[in-house]
Amino acid sequence: MNKVLSAVVFSLFMTGSAMADLALATSKNCMSCHAVERKVLGPSFKDVAAKYKDNKDAVDMLATKIMKGGSGVWGPVPMPANTQVSDADAKKLATWVLSTK
Repeated sequence: MNKVLSAVVFSLFMTGSAMADLALATSKNCMSCHAVERKVLGPSFKDVAAKYKDNKDAVDMLATKIMKGGSGVWGPVPMPANTQVSDADAKKLATWVLSTK
């Protein structure tokens, strides 16, 4: 399935709030390195959700990684800091990523 058709099909199954969170992820350039269902430069959001599904501190930990960056967890390519993302938006993005099971 091509990328456009895949995005259309995926969006049909998303709730209004999930669409808003996808729009936030797009506006903060998350989608430049990540996709919901497949690895791009960084891991898919579904893989992140699976990895941290039992971690009660995952939202705060991921929000910090979103803002400050990180390396070594998913391979040699570091995630850069995203200083344009506020604490509130980082937590919203982390919560959304973890919901993409």
